[in-house]
Amino acid sequence: MIVRFVKLEIQDQHIADFKRLTAGEKEEIVAFDGCSFLEILQDVNNKNLFFSHSHWQSENALNKYRNSAFFRGNWEQVKPWFAAKPEAWSLER
Repeated sequence: MIVRFVKLEIQDQHIADFKRLTAGEKEEIVAFDGCSFLEILQDVNNKNLFFSHSHWQSENALNKYRNSAFFRGNWEQVKPWFAAKPEAWSLER
């Protein structure tokens, strides 16, 4: 299993947009073949800092999601909201 963490820093004026978007798309992401878990966490001390935490059956399943039209459309929508370059880690469990 792959455990994926992505660190996202969102501009102040887009925090509500980001939270609304991610809440609305969570079920669709978990429905992707190979995804068994997803949560979006907000830092307690820095309201601009978010982490996505997801579980994937394999790196191949994660890459299929990352190469999907759904992911590309989502990424294009949130990319202008970033205050810093995202960082990501894929860990094997």
